[in-house]
Amino acid sequence: MAVLAIDIGGTKLAAGVVDTDGRMLSRGEVPTLATEGLEPVLGRIVGLGRELLSRPEIAGVRVQRIGVGCAGPVDIKAGLVFQPPNLPGWTQVPLTDHIQRSLGLPTVLENDANAAALGEFRYGAGKEARSIVYLTVSTGIGGGIILDGKVWHGVKDAAGEIGHITVCPDGPLCGCGNRGCLEAMSSGPSIARRAREIVASGRQTRLSAIPEPAAADVVRLAQEGDAVAAEVWADAVKYLGIGVAAVITFLAPERVVIGGGVTKAGDALFQPLREQARQRVKLVPVESVPILPAALGPDVGILGAAAVALDA
Repeated sequence: MAVLAIDIGGTKLAAGVVDTDGRMLSRGEVPTLATEGLEPVLGRIVGLGRELLSRPEIAGVRVQRIGVGCAGPVDIKAGLVFQPPNLPGWTQVPLTDHIQRSLGLPTVLENDANAAALGEFRYGAGKEARSIVYLTVSTGIGGGIILDGKVWHGVKDAAGEIGHITVCPDGPLCGCGNRGCLEAMSSGPSIARRAREIVASGRQTRLSAIPEPAAADVVRLAQEGDAVAAEVWADAVKYLGIGVAAVITFLAPERVVIGGGVTKAGDALFQPLREQARQRVKLVPVESVPILPAALGPDVGILGAAAVALDA
């Protein structure tokens, strides 16, 4: 038995045929070209799915279901997608029905962060745990919560918005309209924004030699001893630690798994982050809650969508 798993992103559409053990039997991707609008993107999704299902390497494989991970907001029961910020023109899209009718297989939908959390839980850094919290720290900060083996959806499928915990009251404005959200303090763009602000203030730093410093530049220069870059990075990790400590305190998961582009910093992220958690978590045995890098890499979206289909 196998499933077709589809990961819908603003930049690329990725899909794979995945068996029950998480083995990728076939894989493909195409650019989303989201600015072309809804209908062309839907056409590319269906075309990619058809192409994978017809490949010779899966001849004789019984594909029973389709799992789809897509940026929210989503209504998973109705199969609807509502205005994802990276998919212009997707006002209220009956995505599940469209894919199911086009490809002729039962189809299930999940928010992309929840799907990634389920993928890491089933196949990656959360394997053999019963509860994990997954965070992706990249352009934004998203999250998914797995409790007792199941995704926790909350009211209107809105659970898991860890990036919008307030960690700095009266801090910078976040895209959600609030101030001082974790995403506004510790995401890749927020780190870059803080670096640009410091450069504009005239402080002496090697960041000044970079026209548009990114988070990766901040990490590199911090490791090379630039005091200003080290300050920017330490602040970002501090606020991420506040968010992670809050999650551990109120959920006490067995593991916290962190993925996304910012985790490329490796030990420069995870060592101080674990220390922040040790300092801030008082009522949960924090040493029993490992903070781990995600294990599935760029295929987390596909394997997450596969896990959604297999669990349906």
